[in-house]
Amino acid sequence: MSVTPQAFIQGMRQLAGGVALVTAAHGGRRVGLTATAICSVSAEPPQLLACINRQAETHEIVQRSGAFAVNLLARDQHRLAEIFAGTAGIYGEHRFDAAAWASLRTGAPVLRRCLASFDCRLVERVSAATHSIFIGRVEAVNFEPELEPLVYSEGDYGLIAPLMAAEDERA
Repeated sequence: MSVTPQAFIQGMRQLAGGVALVTAAHGGRRVGLTATAICSVSAEPPQLLACINRQAETHEIVQRSGAFAVNLLARDQHRLAEIFAGTAGIYGEHRFDAAAWASLRTGAPVLRRCLASFDCRLVERVSAATHSIFIGRVEAVNFEPELEPLVYSEGDYGLIAPLMAAEDERA
């Protein structure tokens, strides 16, 4: 029995994931998209990966520029996630009007306020069906650990319930 794309998507929607904006810039043009397919590759050297659909404009700009940023969103940034996901009716450069941006080492746009921003130099691209797996060497990182993460599950944005303190579990 083969699995239909719809069944696969529905199954994967059960996996809660952190929400990130993958951004890139080239020739004065900034692009970005909302992604949950982000993970660390190694700490030495610091590398992470981002899976991006080859049809996305961001895919082309990451390849051209050789750099990208991964910006982990905080729980109060769900509107920004919707904007960069294309569900808010805002497109192109106008997506960047919804937040304050900076750049670190590579020139890729990084959010001024989010859980963490990883500024990456592209070191490898692996083709996988409709997507490319971009592996980036982290050249700079900013983080604000006091913020709470935004998560995506079952087709909606939410947050992680506060963890119980160890002493509460022992009571």
